[in-house]
Amino acid sequence: MPSLTLRATGPTPAPDVWEAYADPQRWSQWAPHIRRVEAVGRLRPGLAGQVFSVVPPPVSFEVTDVDAKRRRWSWQAVFGPIRMSFDHGVDVCGEGSDTWLTMHGPLPLLVLYAPIARLALHRLVRTS
Repeated sequence: MPSLTLRATGPTPAPDVWEAYADPQRWSQWAPHIRRVEAVGRLRPGLAGQVFSVVPPPVSFEVTDVDAKRRRWSWQAVFGPIRMSFDHGVDVCGEGSDTWLTMHGPLPLLVLYAPIARLALHRLVRTS
């Protein structure tokens, strides 16, 4: 399956960026395409829910792995018959942070989603 990695670096400290990831209710604050998330609790393996975007229908997801100490997490998303997976990480970069996302899925979707994901990552490392 093809993959594509995106990165963004900004002034927000890595622990703050991690907190914005760890609470799915905060995803819409930095990801402009997300309207709301239905999920109960913080990131943990097995956390499942739905992401409601500007484009229906909702995307079902399940978190597959979380390493809070290293600030890494992975999840799978299902959009109709399409399955994609995403790996995220947050690293310290000076007084700010560097965050990355590796997307795995059909190449046309990776190319279409990349500009939206890039914008979200840049907003993530520039908010507190």
